[in-house]
Amino acid sequence: MASVEGGSLVLFSTEVAQPEVDVTALVETYSRLLFRVVHSVLRSQAEAEDVVQDVFVRVIERHRSLQSIRDMRVWLVRIAWNLALDRRRRIWPMQMDESFAESLVANTAPADERLVEAQRIKAVLREMERLPKSERHVLLLSAIEDLGTAEMAKVVGRSESAVRALLFRARTRLRERLEARGGER
Repeated sequence: MASVEGGSLVLFSTEVAQPEVDVTALVETYSRLLFRVVHSVLRSQAEAEDVVQDVFVRVIERHRSLQSIRDMRVWLVRIAWNLALDRRRRIWPMQMDESFAESLVANTAPADERLVEAQRIKAVLREMERLPKSERHVLLLSAIEDLGTAEMAKVVGRSESAVRALLFRARTRLRERLEARGGER
């Protein structure tokens, strides 16, 4: 009986001795990735910055339980993703397409080429909005180069094979719709 009690005391003391997660290091390590995730959903730099700040506010609020999180990167992306989707529900999607499309165009191109490219990007964004939500979500996540299929599956709460199938359907459907619009890609 004494060994059981001693064992539980050792277990307890190792739990207490675990170092806390350094929130500053998390911000430095993951803020760029989280910004790209959120920006892909919200299409606004200011809104994306606000959501990333909200993510780290949640981290600070839960700082005592951070040790129990198995994959910090996926956990943070999932929080950012869900907060971005919540905020997006409150914002009309097309409100930000103009400035978002213009921000994606290279500034080095001549003005007329930038205008044409911005129009093409807006057409792609409009067609993406018409995709089923699950397909649109995996398509957006796939555009973020740091996320693999396994991580995307954890973020959207589906299996890896389901994510691959959704991604294939989304790309195929988007390509077909853009070709039907006159060859825009």
